Amino acid sequence: MPESKNTPVGDTSRYLLGDGTFRFACHSAVACFTRCCHNADMYLYPYDIIRLKQRLNLSSDEFLARHTITALRENPYFPNVMLKMSELPQNPCTFLSGSGCTVYEDRPFSCRAYPLEPAYYGDRQNQLNIRCYIARHAHCLGHREDRAWTAEQWMADQGLDAYNEINARWAHIATLLRRNPFGEKGLDSPAFKMAFMASYNLDTFRRFVFDSSFLTRFNVPAERLAAVRANDTDLLLLGFDWILRFLFGQGSLQEQDKTG
Repeated sequence: MPESKNTPVGDTSRYLLGDGTFRFACHSAVACFTRCCHNADMYLYPYDIIRLKQRLNLSSDEFLARHTITALRENPYFPNVMLKMSELPQNPCTFLSGSGCTVYEDRPFSCRAYPLEPAYYGDRQNQLNIRCYIARHAHCLGHREDRAWTAEQWMADQGLDAYNEINARWAHIATLLRRNPFGEKGLDSPAFKMAFMASYNLDTFRRFVFDSSFLTRFNVPAERLAAVRANDTDLLLLGFDWILRFLFGQGSLQEQDKTG
């Protein structure tokens, strides 16, 4: 398979991979090893929070308070959740040790995907499609390594398949949130607080689902409800469906039929 022609997109540090290959490896013998783990400007996505809070045996409240900050970036109407760096010299990641990442198996999507940047889009059959870009950071020497990968090979090797469908659904919601569904109240809107809870603070959202009138208002089939009780990922997907319903009037989650 041919290597990518490195088609520039915006600037030469990011290019469309297409069906080609790229060369990359990251290991302790690469001179820049863990350089990228310092002073990182890293987004955390909803599924990242699940993996990390479970790894650390923390509630979502505790994880968000200890390990994250929020910042308005591309979307002025909904903040990004960012991984908080430590206050040690050069601001290393809190999870970095002398031998590498202490949460490696549950490292965030941005860490495991690099240098791949998947962009998600649907088609008329509502099938998930992924267009992959390659990012090249000047400090990263991993691009000089000899190992060649296709996008599919890299995603399989780095465990990205578990993330792709969930992140694609989140990307759809994030696009809709750019429409400012919260009106003049913005981040002070109760609707914003509920949407943020359902996206990132799943332990609070679980209480909302089971301890409020949620289940008398919305039709959640028994099989799905059992999965939601048992699994944070299923709970998150319910949260996504709820956001689509209460903010945008979309999606599969329906209100209970009270006509009978």
